[in-house]
Amino acid sequence: MFELGKKDGSERADESSVRGPSADAGAVRTHAGSSAAGDVAVIGRSIRIDGDLRGEEDLRIDGDVNGTVRLQNHTLTIGAEGKMRADVYAKSVIIDGQMEGDLHSSERVEIRKNATVHGNITAPRVSLEDGAKFRGSIEMDPQAVEAATGVGAGLTKSAQPASKSKANGSEPVAKPQADDEPEVRESAG
Repeated sequence: MFELGKKDGSERADESSVRGPSADAGAVRTHAGSSAAGDVAVIGRSIRIDGDLRGEEDLRIDGDVNGTVRLQNHTLTIGAEGKMRADVYAKSVIIDGQMEGDLHSSERVEIRKNATVHGNITAPRVSLEDGAKFRGSIEMDPQAVEAATGVGAGLTKSAQPASKSKANGSEPVAKPQADDEPEVRESAG
């Protein structure tokens, strides 16, 4: 019901760390003594959420969440008792529990040793600890990460370039429509 915090060497219950009218249910709490920039909201073990979750702070899930989670500039942690069936869009994702759905991260995804993940991961950095269970695919290409998360040069899924540059060794996807158009060559300088 209350989080215990240590201050001046003694333990005390910190009622100010509990937010919302459902304090006795343990729905959402922040860690004692945290600043506004370091707040972590917690969805407790007894809480079940169906729908879309959006937030502007870090979130820890120890309960059951179904739907979509959007924490574009923050970290999502799925605790050891957390169960998610959702698509996730976050800056960083740390998984200790069960996750089913696609993960889109602009920084990193960390799957810890007791975690079970079924879904596809799109992130520039991915780590799987020894013992973690994973079924799905991992996409770490910077352009795919940028397209999935919208972070980078400001591109979104609808604003992706139509062709790839020859600079990375791949051929363009689209050809010019008219044969009489002048050919444009890329210079190496």
